[in-house]
Amino acid sequence: MAREQTTRQKLLVYMKKQGTVDVQQLAEHLQMTKVAVRKHLDLLHREHYVEASIMRRQIGRPVFVYKLTPAPERLFPTHYDEWVTELMENVEELFGESHVAMLFERRMKRIQQKYREQMAGQSFEERLDTLAKLQDADGYMVKLEQKADGVYSFIETNCPIARVASEFPQACQCEWSLFASLFNDAQVDRTECIAEGGTCCRYLLTKKQQT
Repeated sequence: MAREQTTRQKLLVYMKKQGTVDVQQLAEHLQMTKVAVRKHLDLLHREHYVEASIMRRQIGRPVFVYKLTPAPERLFPTHYDEWVTELMENVEELFGESHVAMLFERRMKRIQQKYREQMAGQSFEERLDTLAKLQDADGYMVKLEQKADGVYSFIETNCPIARVASEFPQACQCEWSLFASLFNDAQVDRTECIAEGGTCCRYLLTKKQQT
């Protein structure tokens, strides 16, 4: 969350801390009208960030109460990258670099199986779209561009594991290997990498000619 929080961010942080809240509580905390609070809640509900339920009280009418879904969890500060980096450093120190490579390889194999199941029976272009959606869902903020007939640029504008990848290049190598294994009917080249100082992770996929 940014230091200067927007109303939306303040609302999410308050709900994160309180658990379940009603419109009156939010209006008082944010110093807004109930109408304005409901507009924010309606938008967050459409984005699947909040869910509503009815709370019955001993006195008075039932009221709607709201709580966060798991979806906005990624918006809150975490130190997962720091924790994972330290863990991998300990593995390397205790067992050697080969064990670090083994961990990344095992992770890549699990993702590979999951992605292949999603791509079963799909054409080259359909697999590209599926890969973009799957990586996008994991926070990579993907752009897909067709450069020429059978040539595509797969661009990840964000790297959720950038800190880990900057310390352990095996992470980037495994992603490259993953993409190559999913597109064995293409030449897959990496032309830019965030962990190596690039502004994005860019892959060029050139469809192989059918013989």
